[in-house]
Amino acid sequence: ELPPSEFMQVADSTWLVLSVVSNGRAPSGCQATGVTKIARSVIAPLAEHHVSVLMLSTYQTDFILVRERDLPVVIHTLAGEFDIYKEEGGECVPVTCDDVSNGFLKPKPATSPTLHPVQSPQTRFCVLTVAPDTLPAIATMLIDVLFYSHSPPREAGAGSQDLDSITFFAFSLIEGYISIVMDAETQKRFPSDLLLTSSTGELWRMVRIGGQPLGFDECGIVAQIAEPLAAADISAYYISTFNFDHALVPEEGIAEVIQLLQQRQESSR
Repeated sequence: ELPPSEFMQVADSTWLVLSVVSNGRAPSGCQATGVTKIARSVIAPLAEHHVSVLMLSTYQTDFILVRERDLPVVIHTLAGEFDIYKEEGGECVPVTCDDVSNGFLKPKPATSPTLHPVQSPQTRFCVLTVAPDTLPAIATMLIDVLFYSHSPPREAGAGSQDLDSITFFAFSLIEGYISIVMDAETQKRFPSDLLLTSSTGELWRMVRIGGQPLGFDECGIVAQIAEPLAAADISAYYISTFNFDHALVPEEGIAEVIQLLQQRQESSR
């Protein structure tokens, strides 16, 4: 519904959402463990089959976006381990490989993925949700944070492993569920009784991937972070954006995460 504009850049592909559920039900409760749970079973196999993905963690669950044209490869890749359903008229209908065999592309020979620099800003982040009926009470503050409170982004060198701070605010509204990621200082501007977080109230640190805009044609970017964290059983909250990828990890584990990712890069050179 948005009109064409010189200010809006749009990727040329249409994307579909994969929601990974357990025993036919979406995960319940509070904080999700992020990409750790699905790194080996979904993200890594898709990367091996040259399927580019966008990852979006929310407070409630995690979503993987794939290009519509890659759907045959996605289904053939995942059908061995998952029951796959598509939504038709509000109902979930089983999908088989035969349903999408037309135009199926066989995997290309494996190539070594590009290793992108990983930066770790000092900023501490909160992962929050808010009840939809209380959203009007914080609408003015949300608008101010989204449009009027940002300082110009600071540029970091391609090889930089550390930043003093980073401007990052993520808001998602999916099927009525709201997820917000903001830095700890910004959180202080909001009424504490309206923002809900996990019972531990933990803070998160970020690792950001990419020294320049990544684009959507490259595969294995999410896997570069997700696989080593999954192997170490470290939870992560992952957000792909138009220019960079971001993974949030519990603050107390940031040193281990940086060490793991540095070891991964050194061993892959």
